[in-house]
Amino acid sequence: MSQSHQQPALPTCPGCEEPLDAGDRFCGACGHDLSAVPTGPGDRPTMAVAAPPAGQAEAGPGDAGRAGAGTPDAGAPRAGAVEGGAVRWPAAAETDSSDVPAPVHSPADVPGTDSDGRPLTGQGAESGGDAGAAPGGPAHEEAGAVRVRHDHRAAPGGGTATGAAADAGGAARTTGDRAAAVAGAAPDGAAEPGGDPDSGDFPLAAPDPRTAEHAPAAPAAGEKVCVACRSGRVDPDGYCENCGHAQPRERDHMEQELDTVAAVSDRGLRHHRNEDSFAVSSTALPDGSPAVVAIVCDGVSSASRPDEASAAAATAANEALLASLPRGTHPQQAMHEAIVAASEAVNALAQEPAGAMGHDAHRHQNAPACTLVGAVVAGGLLIVGWVGDSRVYWVPEDRTRPTARLTEDDSWAAQMVAAGLMNEAEAYADDRAHAITGWLGADAYELEPHTAAFKPDRPGLVVVCTDGLWNYAESGEEMAAAVPADAQERPLHAAQVLVGHALDGGGHDNVTVALLPFAVGPDGAGSARESV
Repeated sequence: MSQSHQQPALPTCPGCEEPLDAGDRFCGACGHDLSAVPTGPGDRPTMAVAAPPAGQAEAGPGDAGRAGAGTPDAGAPRAGAVEGGAVRWPAAAETDSSDVPAPVHSPADVPGTDSDGRPLTGQGAESGGDAGAAPGGPAHEEAGAVRVRHDHRAAPGGGTATGAAADAGGAARTTGDRAAAVAGAAPDGAAEPGGDPDSGDFPLAAPDPRTAEHAPAAPAAGEKVCVACRSGRVDPDGYCENCGHAQPRERDHMEQELDTVAAVSDRGLRHHRNEDSFAVSSTALPDGSPAVVAIVCDGVSSASRPDEASAAAATAANEALLASLPRGTHPQQAMHEAIVAASEAVNALAQEPAGAMGHDAHRHQNAPACTLVGAVVAGGLLIVGWVGDSRVYWVPEDRTRPTARLTEDDSWAAQMVAAGLMNEAEAYADDRAHAITGWLGADAYELEPHTAAFKPDRPGLVVVCTDGLWNYAESGEEMAAAVPADAQERPLHAAQVLVGHALDGGGHDNVTVALLPFAVGPDGAGSARESV
């Protein structure tokens, strides 16, 4: 049939596929010129082309030498030729699961590199030709033209790693799982880590650190053990080498027990450090009778270095008592001297080398400061001494007997009560109640140590504590109710219980308490108090 110079009307518009009527020269929907003859394939015009009829031979543009054994007509017109007014474009070789034609070009037709950075052209072909082509489908005649599947890795000796794995019965299904693919390509099912680096093999991946078992180093004898996992060793920085948990600082929680005295100090639940300190000890008087000492100090948080102040005061007072009591000094006088020694130790923290004060003219106004309370049980006497608002309570062994608070606070609330301006309940409910009027420190107005001597006629327990405890058991009756019944026999356990009582109540402050069981001799009778 001879071809007419005028293109017959098409059933649908080649531009928008809108149905056409006979004799239309332009598309009524998109305005496409239906009389125009398409240009040759060399121009590669930008236009939508409908899928060719089934069975159309595959002929990629520029691949004049391609021929398929299954082509119906070996003399089919070249790609882009016009026959009968229709353009014959090359047919797609295969379709995927969504019936979308596969691209005519293979990746090797365009220069480039694969995911490993190697050139695409000439890097081996898939065994048995194109895996996606039907039997008897088209194949390349050019030796250098190959198809490359990016989701398959080339295996040594030809073929693909996935194909070799499938032949071995262990296909690597996941794209990018190189370790599994190489393992399947190896003859024995495992990759050789020491293989040829040019072979394309990859060593097996390292073990997952999240699943690998790490045996923690067992702490040596005498080393600290983690408080969280109870098995890891604590490094010099204060962290567990097994679980990484930060360990409590040494002063966050302290405990000490002697034969007749015990003390516990805790940071509490709100403060970032423990600014309390204590010292407990025992010595002998010149006659050989025992003397037991307990000192408790509370750092003033508004001052600088309050933790250092409390530690210095407790140490100095304890050492002064241990030095004076064996010499025969009266315990009450020894307590007074101990408080003076503690004050001097705290004052020394504020001293600066000559010329160092120039950078801070107000340095002396914010010197380290603390409060102090202490008790000495010696020769049948109970001696107490204090500066500040820390307290001493007497709790008799027979709880039917009255309890007592043995100290008076150096505080705003105590001054209001002493002056008769407020009752105790009103004074301690005020926001200014805990503002102290006496403390140890270089900026104290005037040091006024308070001491008192008692001679109890019945056994009992001496409770020496900071306001971190008595805020939750203020009266003598409340303190007696919080003290365990076996405190006389188990003072350390009782101290732990009292600290727990404060923490359960909120733990707003550091908590420190020392307990001294008081025993009365066979000739004990009466009670006395001497105040200075």
